[in-house]
Amino acid sequence: MRTFTHLALVAAVLMPLPALAQETASTVGVLDTAKVPSVMARAVDDFIRPGYRQFTEEAETMEESMVRLCGAPSRDHLLNAQATFGNLVAAWSRIEIVRVGPVLDNNRFERILFFPDRKGTGLKQVQAALAKPDPSVTSVETLKGKSVAMQGLGALEFVLFGTGSESLEMEGNAYRCQYGTAIAANLKRLGGELVAAWDMPEGVAAAWKTPGPHNPIYRDEAEAAKELLGILVHAAETIRDQRIEQFYKGVPKKAQPRQAIYWRSGNTFRSINANIEGLRDLLDTSGMVELLAEGNRSVVSSTDFVARSLSRVSADIKPDVAAIFEDPTQIAKLDFLLLNSRDLILRLNNDLGGGIGLAAGFSFSDGD
Repeated sequence: MRTFTHLALVAAVLMPLPALAQETASTVGVLDTAKVPSVMARAVDDFIRPGYRQFTEEAETMEESMVRLCGAPSRDHLLNAQATFGNLVAAWSRIEIVRVGPVLDNNRFERILFFPDRKGTGLKQVQAALAKPDPSVTSVETLKGKSVAMQGLGALEFVLFGTGSESLEMEGNAYRCQYGTAIAANLKRLGGELVAAWDMPEGVAAAWKTPGPHNPIYRDEAEAAKELLGILVHAAETIRDQRIEQFYKGVPKKAQPRQAIYWRSGNTFRSINANIEGLRDLLDTSGMVELLAEGNRSVVSSTDFVARSLSRVSADIKPDVAAIFEDPTQIAKLDFLLLNSRDLILRLNNDLGGGIGLAAGFSFSDGD
């Protein structure tokens, strides 16, 4: 009876998508190269630059919340800092799908988010820093030279939500709070660097907007379009492989809730939802639909339908990851994410990729 109930719940959750159950596109389109520069420009000006600015602003607010908590430890100030952390996670999760360009320089991405930490190395480093006070982690100038795992969102989450975090609301624990403040300030610094890099008149933004033979990054429009599509495909792959399958691969008894990103703070699905919304926003604001022939443009709307369904379900899952596996209804929603995130990958990779001139079946993961 329990198995039947679970299957019924899965079926109920899956109901919105059968209309989209179809073979992926087999017709390879022709890229409209004349439209590529404007699409790339919108991706930069309407998604990437605003995304990094939003993240930087949230990091600044996070730093202010930590300063307030350190100056006057209290339950209210701790709760405010924890809520601010959730906003910071959401802001980063929208823009983290852009895993190209300046964010890869100097290990900026890993400095902001070191995940997955498969061997728990980063966690051990943070725990060690908290167990034995080290003044070098309480200053941005010295913290930025530490292990990447000690200076980003994962470290800040443990400071605010990990073992011993309740002490932050009481007097006499300045060190832990100062460490958290330094992390927040470091995230603001990294965000500021990314904003500056994308704002440079002759920098990466210009390269995105003007593909051509003299461009140091994109020698032609096809390379530029491939980069943008690759961001979307890799984002969908990451959502499935590193965000969902990291802790759940379809067998509830084998689930590992503590392997989920942001499980301590209850931001796992808020982050996944922001990843999906970031993907949808980039696809929409860039106007990638313009790169498709009129007859193929329904590919974008059907892809967005799948992404929107994933967003709706991810926003409706309990924040406590462990509690999910005590509720068949919640498990059904997780199964929905697992199944349809695969569909999203195929639609982006095969249908959209084929529609703009890449053969169906092209895999960005292969490095082709």
